[in-house]
Amino acid sequence: MPLPRGRVFVCSAGVEDIPAKFNVLGVGVHALRFAQARDLVLARARGGGGARGGAYVCFCDANSVSCARRDAEHRARLARAFLVTPDGMPLVWMGRRQMGRAAVERVYGPDLMLALCGASVAPAGNPGGGGLSHFFYGGGEGTAELLVEKLGARFPGLRVAGAQTPPFRELDESEMAVLAARVNMLGPDFFWVGLGAPKQEKFMARLAPRLNGAVLLGVGAAFDFLSGRARQAPRWVRRAGLEWLYRLGAEPRRLAPRYFKNNPLFAARALAQVCGVRKYPLE
Repeated sequence: MPLPRGRVFVCSAGVEDIPAKFNVLGVGVHALRFAQARDLVLARARGGGGARGGAYVCFCDANSVSCARRDAEHRARLARAFLVTPDGMPLVWMGRRQMGRAAVERVYGPDLMLALCGASVAPAGNPGGGGLSHFFYGGGEGTAELLVEKLGARFPGLRVAGAQTPPFRELDESEMAVLAARVNMLGPDFFWVGLGAPKQEKFMARLAPRLNGAVLLGVGAAFDFLSGRARQAPRWVRRAGLEWLYRLGAEPRRLAPRYFKNNPLFAARALAQVCGVRKYPLE
């Protein structure tokens, strides 16, 4: 599939060219279509074995962008990512306005997880994959193991290097070293992280330099959705950009503070950027 027109950033991993970024409140988001994102991550996973340092993928939505506006370190972590995908529909709409409708498609974490799991067990004749392995890190107690069970049933032959439920706190340096050593010993190609933003981006930025070529993907609630522990919004709700409202109805106490704080502020800032009232330069 051809890359979007515009400025091209060369992938530091040396896999292939990465498409241009568009600007969402000063956060650079890659102008991607879903199949293109899948193919780039597969190429990085196939080409990264044995290289010192992993690469990480961030799935960006209004909440993550709002966190980046408040926290320069989070903004810098997004800037260093291998890919920053348009995970939320407001980002897709802003990307299409800047790059053209054909260049930008939603690259939703749970959907990409399913696509990459499927590609990793594809027949040998399929150029998209075959023989790639996965590690699942995140979720509440037992969620990662349940996710492995569900994905294994959905994709017979899926290679799972490991699964782990993390503590509900940041790992100290000794714990991070132990985890990195275990992951390097097991050698997964994909390391899935389900911690939620911005915690998972901070975790990936710490762990990635210690790994030998794995691709880390921070997919947040995908662990709960695909394990069956939480209900996912219908596809039409997601396409309409109303998934936040569906999730708010399901988990009002946990999500209301985030959505009522971040969503109106994001909308106001995005309107100001689109209308040219305020500029948010990319760093």
